[in-house]
Amino acid sequence: MKANCFLFSLSVYLLVSYPIVGQTGKVMTVNGLIPASEMGITLTHEHILVDFIGAAHFDTSRYNKREVIEKALPFLTKIKEQGVKTFIECTPEFLGRDPIILKRLSEETGLQILTNTGFYGANNNKFIPAGMLSKSAEEFAQIWIHEFKNGIRNTAVKPGFIKISVDRDSLSHFHTQLIKAAALTHLETGLVIASHTGPYIPAFQQIEILEKNNVSPEAFIWVHAHDEKNLSTLSEAAEKGAWISLDYLNENNVEIIINIIQHLKKTGHLSKILLSHDAGWFDPAKPNGGEFRGFNVLIDKLVPTLQANGFSNKEIELLLIENPANAFQIKARRK
Repeated sequence: MKANCFLFSLSVYLLVSYPIVGQTGKVMTVNGLIPASEMGITLTHEHILVDFIGAAHFDTSRYNKREVIEKALPFLTKIKEQGVKTFIECTPEFLGRDPIILKRLSEETGLQILTNTGFYGANNNKFIPAGMLSKSAEEFAQIWIHEFKNGIRNTAVKPGFIKISVDRDSLSHFHTQLIKAAALTHLETGLVIASHTGPYIPAFQQIEILEKNNVSPEAFIWVHAHDEKNLSTLSEAAEKGAWISLDYLNENNVEIIINIIQHLKKTGHLSKILLSHDAGWFDPAKPNGGEFRGFNVLIDKLVPTLQANGFSNKEIELLLIENPANAFQIKARRK
């Protein structure tokens, strides 16, 4: 009931004071550019289709597009009915990124959906073709910039952000090249960099590389930051300007996520938090795509718990609406 009250008050707020975000930036969805101020409630890290077979064996023939759409459709329809307006799909190339599926889901649900460019280096580069491992940062950047300027493969769909991934220990030479490529791509396109990271050591190493390449930490989303137990490092990264992504929200960890949010609020960094579930998804290796985890905990449980812990509607709007719009607007953030 409290979540529904929040959504009602939010809808009234939007009618009175829209646009709520004080900027004129744009965001690239699978259907083209929109004003960042029109993103509304946004889930910043979710998945529709993920195939863990690895780049050596990945092929789009492993799944049927219509089956994936039919599996995901009721879950997306549900969050649209709850007031979610924008859905950021974080599956990279060679792991199941499919712009055609995302475009059709956007058209069928009315959700604004973003996809990405970039490569996923975690799991010892399993999801990057072996022939690409010798490429330079500049060569990777050329691939990603081409997608932004010309569309993904033979579609007109363009990426709305850069998605990369590194392993959880100190950066390897190859992963250093990935983050450098992301920096070069950011400076050319203005796309924010979302990096699957986890612990603080690779997070701060990536921030250092970005700064050496004239990119501000404001262009960096520390994905899976909730994995880091030393909360002071989250505050330190936010102080530098990085976005702190708490993106594994589920039925069992609402209080844990609330504690992290409260810590960042106390240290003055509420405006640097991004929230999501890292949920979904259709898995081609499982019968009928396997179990699909929905995207509802944020509205159903997190919002009421935030309210019960004294967060105002304005603060909740900051977390759900303003922060994503500021993070994903196309804008080169130079050091």
